[in-house]
Amino acid sequence: MLVGEEDRIMCLPRLFGLARMIEVEAVTYGYMSKLSADYTGAYWHFYTLSNGGFYMAPGDQPQYRLEWDGNGFSGDVSADAAGLIATLFMLGHMHEKYGEDQFAQLYAWASAYAAQHSEAGPIGAALD
Repeated sequence: MLVGEEDRIMCLPRLFGLARMIEVEAVTYGYMSKLSADYTGAYWHFYTLSNGGFYMAPGDQPQYRLEWDGNGFSGDVSADAAGLIATLFMLGHMHEKYGEDQFAQLYAWASAYAAQHSEAGPIGAALD
């Protein structure tokens, strides 16, 4: 569910706390920059999931070309899928860095959503 404008201000602090929210955004945007030469910055939408999860997606263009040297993935995906991929990379990174269970749980919830996504194949391939 798209987080409305009136709720955006508290979305990240509620999920990650004030101490981590800026880093969460910066790391997500950083992964998107690494994933796509098409990405040059954007207004990002926040989404909450019925299972308790969360992800972010850029809202400036409909599609992105992604390339990830870590596994050889290359493909075109929607902005929604690109954001989900970048968010999952961020959640994995933050869990590895801090070892906090909230990141692992949010990763699991976003992964479950990704498995049901209309672009589940490319999302899985990008993350594999």
